[in-house]
Amino acid sequence: MPNPSVAQVVTRLTAAPPRLGHTRLALVDGPAGAGKTTLATSIGREVGAQVVHGDDIYEGWAGLATMWPILGHEILEPLAAGTGARFLRWDWDQDRRGEVVEIPPAQFLVIEGVGVAQRAARPFASLVIYVDAPKGERLQRGLERDGADMREQWQRWQAAEAPLLESEGAREAADVVIDGTAPVEGMGASSCH
Repeated sequence: MPNPSVAQVVTRLTAAPPRLGHTRLALVDGPAGAGKTTLATSIGREVGAQVVHGDDIYEGWAGLATMWPILGHEILEPLAAGTGARFLRWDWDQDRRGEVVEIPPAQFLVIEGVGVAQRAARPFASLVIYVDAPKGERLQRGLERDGADMREQWQRWQAAEAPLLESEGAREAADVVIDGTAPVEGMGASSCH
């Protein structure tokens, strides 16, 4: 079955009711290297939304376990209450929190990253999207982006993300599942990466 186009995904998002205050939130989840960032950027561009990246939320390579305080308490809960949100972006080079990221209330918001559509986050989402690709291809994409010397970190990350994604059930709960190896019309690329 072919992937839906970006326009079809956007149609579903705009038709869904807002569940984050007055904001329609799209959560784009799936394993690292599957193509979440590319898809989220395309959706954000279509609806004029800010895109928040999981890489800015996690506290480094062991950051999956530390995601909820930022995602939940500093982003989702303030926006649900109708106020702006803010958090300190993770600086991967300095291995600490850095600059402030402001997230004002808006009509749309896209948050992408491994684990962003965890059970506690899904009630705030108007649309949950899951992007997947084979493990070997995801690893190759990651090494192309980050460098071959990051293989050990990527392998540890893949070992940590698999049980998290399985236990949180984001794929099964997703409104849209995207094959990250197949074309997505409206992205201008041959595949979702």
